[in-house]
Amino acid sequence: MPRPTRPARGHDSGKKRVYMRKRVCRFCQDPNIDIDYKDPKLLKHFITERGKIMPRRMTGTCANHQRKLKEAINMARHIAFLPFTTLSR
Repeated sequence: MPRPTRPARGHDSGKKRVYMRKRVCRFCQDPNIDIDYKDPKLLKHFITERGKIMPRRMTGTCANHQRKLKEAINMARHIAFLPFTTLSR
């Protein structure tokens, strides 16, 4: 039985290229924004609807601020400002 052929490398297969713009850390851009565990409104932007912390590649934060975000989110969860998980099933 013949194997299915793959499109040749280097040839455009008719698809448009999607260029992603590099995300810039919003905390580095605006030093007035503080990462604080007592601010759940800010921290909710960095949590998925399932309650997981979003990765750097999605949020665009730098490594230093991602580390601070992780600590702030975990502190807010322990003090019950943020839920650990959602109740939806």
